[in-house]
Amino acid sequence: MNMQALMQQAQKMQRDITKKKEELNSKNFTGTSELVDVVFSGDKKLVSVKIKSNIENDDKEILEDMFVIAVNDAMSQIDKETEKVLGAYGSQLGGLF
Repeated sequence: MNMQALMQQAQKMQRDITKKKEELNSKNFTGTSELVDVVFSGDKKLVSVKIKSNIENDDKEILEDMFVIAVNDAMSQIDKETEKVLGAYGSQLGGLF
């Protein structure tokens, strides 16, 4: 196999991976427990929280919103630290990380 064919194959694989990542990111995943339901997008962003308890409605909505903000903030910090620690490797692999 010549170098040009190998590069074309690598570029096709990268396009396929990007397409699959986009498809995954557009899906929602619901986790449930006895008292809480959470929905995450495929890129691990918290979309919603539903508390199944007898808290006053206004307080419950505020608590759910604050939970979403706090979890997404933590996930963002993880992403930044991961990029900082592994960023050099990701650039060498064509942004797969």
